[in-house]
Amino acid sequence: MTSRDTAKYRVEIEVNGERRTVRVRAADILLYTLRDHLGLTGSKSGCDNGDCGTCTILVDGLPMKSCLMLTVEADGKQITTIEGLTNSPVQHAFVRNQAFQCGYCTSGFIVNCEGLRNMQPHADEETIRLWLESNICRCMSYEEIRNAVKDIINQKS
Repeated sequence: MTSRDTAKYRVEIEVNGERRTVRVRAADILLYTLRDHLGLTGSKSGCDNGDCGTCTILVDGLPMKSCLMLTVEADGKQITTIEGLTNSPVQHAFVRNQAFQCGYCTSGFIVNCEGLRNMQPHADEETIRLWLESNICRCMSYEEIRNAVKDIINQKS
């Protein structure tokens, strides 16, 4: 093993409003840093290749699949996980509309919808449909999820 294999890099990120410092390898994935180093287990590992969206977080306000981002890329960034959206309007809209079944995908959808709400506060049907394509629900709660998004978009309008 060479020294390069064990090199650790200092990464400073703001997670859910709190400044955090971690020491990671260059190859460490942000999803696992959040889960294993910071104890933020709301972001789930589903596919580990960016297809399912269960690991979605907000990076500087934009939805990002944390399984596709190296932790070192997050240095200096503002990260919001599902834990940072506790009692948020989006979370309440999901509950009101029963927009979940097993719940595995729910955190990724809620975070993605928060990004949509922030970036496209007056989103139309087509925009909502396009944003929701980035996440997969195997239980097929899509209609309820769409209703939750419409609910929250209508509240902000």
